Amino acid sequence: MARGTGSVLGLREIVDRAARQSPARLAVTVFLGVCALFTVLLLMPWATAAGKAGAPFVDALFTAVSAVCVTGLTVVDTATYWSVGGQVVILVAIKVGGFGVMTLASILGLAVSRRIGLTQRMLTASETRTDRLGEVGSLVRVVIVTSTSLEAVVALLLFPRFLTLHESVGKAVWHAIFYGVSAFNNAGFVPTEEGLRPHVGDWWLGLPLILGVFVGALGFPVILNILSTRRRGRRAWVHWSLHTKLTLVTSAALVAVGTLLVGALEWHNPATFGPLPAGSKVLASLFAGVMPRSAGFSTVDVGSMNEPTLLVTDALMFVGGGSASTGGGIKVTTLAVMLLAIVAEARGDKDIEAYGRRIPRDTLRVAIAVVFLGATAVLAGSMALLELTGLSLDKVLFEVISAFATCGLSTGITPHLPDAAKYVLCGLMFVGRTGSMTFAAALALRDRRRIIRFPEERPIIG
Repeated sequence: MARGTGSVLGLREIVDRAARQSPARLAVTVFLGVCALFTVLLLMPWATAAGKAGAPFVDALFTAVSAVCVTGLTVVDTATYWSVGGQVVILVAIKVGGFGVMTLASILGLAVSRRIGLTQRMLTASETRTDRLGEVGSLVRVVIVTSTSLEAVVALLLFPRFLTLHESVGKAVWHAIFYGVSAFNNAGFVPTEEGLRPHVGDWWLGLPLILGVFVGALGFPVILNILSTRRRGRRAWVHWSLHTKLTLVTSAALVAVGTLLVGALEWHNPATFGPLPAGSKVLASLFAGVMPRSAGFSTVDVGSMNEPTLLVTDALMFVGGGSASTGGGIKVTTLAVMLLAIVAEARGDKDIEAYGRRIPRDTLRVAIAVVFLGATAVLAGSMALLELTGLSLDKVLFEVISAFATCGLSTGITPHLPDAAKYVLCGLMFVGRTGSMTFAAALALRDRRRIIRFPEERPIIG
């Protein structure tokens, strides 16, 4: 008993020390450990439908990383290759990964120390973007309850539809739950053998998935802010935070632009929207406009889309979802801050302003760093895949951005890539999910504090 208590105390000290010295590095380490755990589980013979031998290491690793990083890219068919046990492992991995890097590290600290201390509160505050450290303990529970409740709502909306598709009650329940969790967490894993293509015009099935993906990509700070002000009625908008307003407005604008552009570009494409009736084309356009936020669901063959459509989707995927959300990418608030900075510069304004608030300059510096690091990761990944595969740039770029943005949309090349290329995509998914800034902070030393500052001189820009 004493030895067990001593081991727990020792582990607690290690976690607390690591959190104090480098919270970001601890979070990335925890995420690596989670990916390793689910890889081992998927290597077990019972995880595959064949059951006689376990999955190849690269396939188990890729699937585990894709699930934990809530991406949705797959190298094997989820519905047919994995057994029920394997699909349960994938579902749990999606659920765990959806909590987020910092929140996950906080849960680990809570499990070790039976409480959430200051260091764990700081980890979760960083992930959920809250400044009130005293509320982080309850915030973790609220995040878990809220996310599970929203997943249940999507599942309840889908359950009757699966019954009408002549599925048994048990299978309908399983598919509804899997799709509910996969949609809210922007994972994009599909448990049905035929996928979603036969349901391209099915509004009953499509709308709940669209709503689940959109809400999940808003981010927990936005969801909790809206819930906390819901009793204020029509004036709730006034009490929303600047982050909430920027996220909602930018997200709605991106969905609208994406839907219109994809619909216009694919309306007459005989390989995608062309043969569909008008109502189905509208749903397919809306579906294709929402899913690049970070979900991998698709109702048409993405590989058959026109090149301009792929380029538009690339841009939407690179932006991704909201901060501290289940989505990936550089995040919509990063784009909003960059656009506001451009507007301020064009007007000659000294400050970056929005909705009666002034945005600090250091926020712009972080936004620039996030965009640059994200673009660098995409560039490096694209160069690696071009060298390893010999495929065309449009296909490679689409797959690389999808992996980095943890989106999961695919032109169909991922299952046929060589193992080395699959490992590259695994790295991109991990970097994209943990966040370029978090990953950079995990590798860097502590912040440098300089006593002496050099004289200021302005270089010529443009």
